[in-house]
Amino acid sequence: MEKTIKIVIDTKGADKGAQMMIKGAAMALSEYPALELCLVGDAELIAAELKAHNADVARVEIIDAPDEITNYDSPAVAVFGKPESSLVRALTALSERDDLAGLINAGSTGALIAGSMRYLSLKDRVRPALAAVLPAESGGFTCLVDTGATIDCPPALLVHFAHLGSAFMKEYYGIESPGVALLSNGAEPTKGNAAVKEAHQLLAADESIRFIGNLEGNSALSGAADVLVADGFAGNQVLKCSEGMARRLITDIVKYAKKTGDENIMKLVGHLMSVYDFNSLGGGIILGISKPVIKAHGAANEKTVVSVIGMMMRMLENKQVYDRDSFAIS
Repeated sequence: MEKTIKIVIDTKGADKGAQMMIKGAAMALSEYPALELCLVGDAELIAAELKAHNADVARVEIIDAPDEITNYDSPAVAVFGKPESSLVRALTALSERDDLAGLINAGSTGALIAGSMRYLSLKDRVRPALAAVLPAESGGFTCLVDTGATIDCPPALLVHFAHLGSAFMKEYYGIESPGVALLSNGAEPTKGNAAVKEAHQLLAADESIRFIGNLEGNSALSGAADVLVADGFAGNQVLKCSEGMARRLITDIVKYAKKTGDENIMKLVGHLMSVYDFNSLGGGIILGISKPVIKAHGAANEKTVVSVIGMMMRMLENKQVYDRDSFAIS
């Protein structure tokens, strides 16, 4: 019998509502035979939506959660002050139960990170980072870390991010010695702000990772580095600019294809959508906690939910047997 993997999904908080999250979960059950789900949210709504989409309810557990953490809530205050929220109940279940392997959420990023720190912290309480795995020009992938969890980073924290990203690429992509680069405004060691310059010196002296130097923004997706380290502000800008440019490029090509009626161009559009559309890419991964947590895009649709579940499944299947310390990278 194929080993099953059980994933927790917080159905609340997404821009497009709980119905969308539940529909995506139902679609994923059809696509992944080894998948089991624990859906957290409005129990009556979850049951009704699963029935409406002919989901295999025998593979679904439901945890009722009457409350919700929104983007208007203060993240830390909400995590402590809303114990009946779907996010807190999902994190509590994940932290207490060995049968639950990971969590997916499409709500408040701040609350998810704060909650992950509270319920999934390691013994030494390392600071988590939010990473994004982006398609590279080389045909591989680049792990961009951090993408918004920590805006202002001292040099030592940038080094910490380098270790988190390097360990993740070893774990998930099987890269024996990931090349780690530091995002800067020039390739020279003397370029960058004060934090970047000092971080460069620290990384260059760190023999436990393979530091390849600075990398400029125009090379972020080149594949020159397996891991690209940045503070949360700069990393988020790289991520959002990449999404925006890809969207603009695809939109322009679609307009041209419709104008010319060229079917070959539409095939190109389909390829580009599969590679660069955020709904196909998965989500942001929180590193530095005891179990994997993926943050889906707030504007996620059903396709995004299926993609993120697939991403989580591949991460866990790579481990064969779930290891609680997989993401416990200090």
